Amino acid sequence: MKPVFLIFLCFVFSSPALAQSHQQQKVDSVFALVKKYFNIKNADAIYNMASNDFQNELSINAFSDVANKQLFPLGEIKGSSLISFVNNSVATYKLKFDSITLQLLMSLDKKDKLELFLFQGYAEPVSNKTALVPTSNPLKSEIDKKIDTVARTYIQKANTVGLCIGVLKDGKISTYGYGETVKGKGKLPNADNFFEIGSITKTFTTTILAYYVNKGSIKLNDPITKFLPDSVAANPELKSVTLLNLSNHTSGFARIPDNLISHATDPTNPYKDYTKELLFQYLKTCKLESKPGEKYAYSNLAVGLLGSILEKISGETFERMVIDIICKPLGMFSTDQYLNPLLFPRFVEVYNTYGQPTEAWDFDVLAPCGALRSTVNDLLIYAKANLHTGTDTLSKAIELTHKVTFNKDVKIGLAWHIIIVNGVNYYFHNGGTNGSSSFLAFNPDKNIAVVVLSNAVESTDELGTGILKKLQ
Repeated sequence: MKPVFLIFLCFVFSSPALAQSHQQQKVDSVFALVKKYFNIKNADAIYNMASNDFQNELSINAFSDVANKQLFPLGEIKGSSLISFVNNSVATYKLKFDSITLQLLMSLDKKDKLELFLFQGYAEPVSNKTALVPTSNPLKSEIDKKIDTVARTYIQKANTVGLCIGVLKDGKISTYGYGETVKGKGKLPNADNFFEIGSITKTFTTTILAYYVNKGSIKLNDPITKFLPDSVAANPELKSVTLLNLSNHTSGFARIPDNLISHATDPTNPYKDYTKELLFQYLKTCKLESKPGEKYAYSNLAVGLLGSILEKISGETFERMVIDIICKPLGMFSTDQYLNPLLFPRFVEVYNTYGQPTEAWDFDVLAPCGALRSTVNDLLIYAKANLHTGTDTLSKAIELTHKVTFNKDVKIGLAWHIIIVNGVNYYFHNGGTNGSSSFLAFNPDKNIAVVVLSNAVESTDELGTGILKKLQ
């Protein structure tokens, strides 16, 4: 039987360290109540135990809908046990139902309210790989050896499968493959294999925005209501939101619309069925979480909406704009939202938290927030274009995306975040789906760019920043 589970998209905040036994007792006490209310099918009671941030991410109606349609039909929790309590914060419980075993991840905020509440399929823990994973790394140069040192920490984990790394340093390109494109097949990934790049897609979307701004078609401070149907624009909450706010995550929009999860027919592929009609339905009555321009809050919804607006402005699909405005001029012929039958064999299989095969994500209206698939070779071309801009139209658009537009707690241009690694600033974006992880960072002054693509959900951020530290 295929596991039925739901991922609640919420933030996990760090909290001051407490005595482990005391904190664990508090989490266990809340879990006991969750179990009690679950078994009597009381979704409202569980929801009332959640933090403000959790409730801002997911409305009570959406929570109840999912609980009643996906969770409560599993029946009562027949047995439960604590698997782990990580960083004195996140507890993982094994849950036994009549027909399936799941696990529940839980953590509490400072007010002892639920901040993380995550159902997942259960898999028995697997130890990290002991035999060295195969690689194409020749281990000849100093860079080769430095890359291998960092890459091994990642690829030897039990839940990782394949990894491809690209480095551009002082004009020289090096690429490395580790592991497998498909578990058990023994084929190394290479720089021409397609991976999901997730939210790195957002930087393509804002480059298109910058292109049309420079063309004079739109302005960054244009209100979004200018481009929305009258029935949607009538919502007074939207009147102060601009295109700039959408592109630098200061719009006040939630991370995802609260009617997305409830309309997902497959919880492992949540964006597939989310249409423009559902998006507009949400926008007609939505409430902002903060005043536009005042607070950074990462939002897939915002950049997805930005792409939809750009489609209206251009008269072209998002996929077509990516190809015509960015990929063709740069000679990137292996970046696309959809892969034709000739290209699809180069697409890697993707793997979830437990190293098990899962579905690659499909997108409808929110495609501009994370739908692209690409290769290390293509992303190195993209990184080089960002490192060394020229005088052409695309270069001017790229330069505009680098200009800092917000600098309170987070420093960001148009989608590109500026991070500091060992005292050096890098333009950066990462990506993550249910079965892939990606990382792209570059610094024009250091003449360094790093691309990391993985066909597992395990984050590549530590790997990517680790490589930067070795190259500085």
